[in-house]
Amino acid sequence: MTTKSPEATLGQKHIQGATGPWEIVIGLEVHAQVSSNAKLFSGAATEFGAEPNSQVSLVDAAMPGMLPVINEYCVEQAIRTGLGLEAEINLYSVFDRKNYFYPDLPQGYQISQFKQPIVGEGEVHVDLADGTTSVIGIERLHLEQDAGKSTHDMHPSKSFVDLNRSGVALMEIVSKPDIRSSEEATLYMSKIRSIVRYLGTCDGNMEQGSMRADVNVSVRRPGEELGTRCEMKNMNSLRFIRAAIEYEARRQIDVIEDGGTIDQETRLWDAVNNVTRTMRSKEEAHDYRYFPDPDLLPLEFSQAWVDEIKSTLPELPDAKKARFISDFGLSPYDASVLVADKARAAYFEEVAEGRDGKLASNWVTSDLFGALKKVSKDISDSPVSAKQLGKLIDLIKDDTISGKIAKQVFAIMFETGGEPMAIVEEKGLRQVTDTGAIEAAVDEVIAANPDKAAEVKEKPKAMGWFVGQVMKATQGKANPQAVNEILRKKLGI
Repeated sequence: MTTKSPEATLGQKHIQGATGPWEIVIGLEVHAQVSSNAKLFSGAATEFGAEPNSQVSLVDAAMPGMLPVINEYCVEQAIRTGLGLEAEINLYSVFDRKNYFYPDLPQGYQISQFKQPIVGEGEVHVDLADGTTSVIGIERLHLEQDAGKSTHDMHPSKSFVDLNRSGVALMEIVSKPDIRSSEEATLYMSKIRSIVRYLGTCDGNMEQGSMRADVNVSVRRPGEELGTRCEMKNMNSLRFIRAAIEYEARRQIDVIEDGGTIDQETRLWDAVNNVTRTMRSKEEAHDYRYFPDPDLLPLEFSQAWVDEIKSTLPELPDAKKARFISDFGLSPYDASVLVADKARAAYFEEVAEGRDGKLASNWVTSDLFGALKKVSKDISDSPVSAKQLGKLIDLIKDDTISGKIAKQVFAIMFETGGEPMAIVEEKGLRQVTDTGAIEAAVDEVIAANPDKAAEVKEKPKAMGWFVGQVMKATQGKANPQAVNEILRKKLGI
């Protein structure tokens, strides 16, 4: 596999404009909600879907005199994520106040980190469709508290505020501007989600808002300085991220080629009309008037604690992929598909244990995943367990059934949840391996088709027709290998 740096992709990620080629430059700020039962600076609950304003402490509501107290578990989760991103862990970091005013921000500021984050530079490896791998740099990961939620469509003249989310711990994972296409952006987002799910530091449920991204897009002539960027806020769908990038890049190119300039601004994605729309001018760091939070001491911990956390990390997607390729003989693509989801990888590994890895992969990725997709089910809801699918593969390997009959058995298993051997016996699907019975069927087919039997000696490829007829005569139960051997002998080829 070839590894390419972001700059090495120049020439392959261009968009053709009216005046020549353009390059898209993309950076993502991923906001991942920390998996924790309590908020970052209070003991209030974080359960999704609770009644509005039912999970709000006095700290979250910014009542006078209330002081924040750091949640140690959230700090540990941030460190785990940093280690999973192969990033530098800073043993000393500082919480700052990011000042802005909005109805769902009771304090009038957000507690975040600015110049001294908990996690420094790292990198993520992204497998592209062409078989290459892009390395996307991580600029930083910092901890911050979430704001509440404003709702504007419940009353004609009033807005409603729910503070359940206020104070929930977020990890903001900021990429370097290394991404060069909408494909890379969505694959990068998927990889981040896969890593945090493996680590158990975020559930990655984009539809619930526990993982979302601010997407920064600019365009430039290949090799020139970075252009002016625009930011799309709070994107929580991979499909929308891809569409927004493609629209925004084309919009910027058209503006510049028409003689205009790009204003640095925050834009919203209009999913109904498939366009981006101006929201407000883009804030700079000085607009937020950052300063160290006077209620929180600097965050300090030991390298020994970091090492202890590191020792508990699970096998992550990249390492698992390499092992699947090495141990099971899988292709890089099949291994990537399987390790993208922790539950899918575990399912495959149970099926493949002690069996042909490639055969197990084919059944899992093609038959099982295909069947699950048709009924909109996840691997955790599969009516066919890994143990049952393994038993089905065993029946193929010991010639109890053919691969073709196995497809029929699998369909019944998926519908009923039944055991494969019981289905084979009940439906009378056991493969015919009795050479005498197969030979009798072959003799009948040859006797009924003497002309074709004479013809096949000159055109050996025509033997496939005879194989089909014998299989039909035996209701697909004859062992295909035995059928081929007996036909060759009888037809003299």
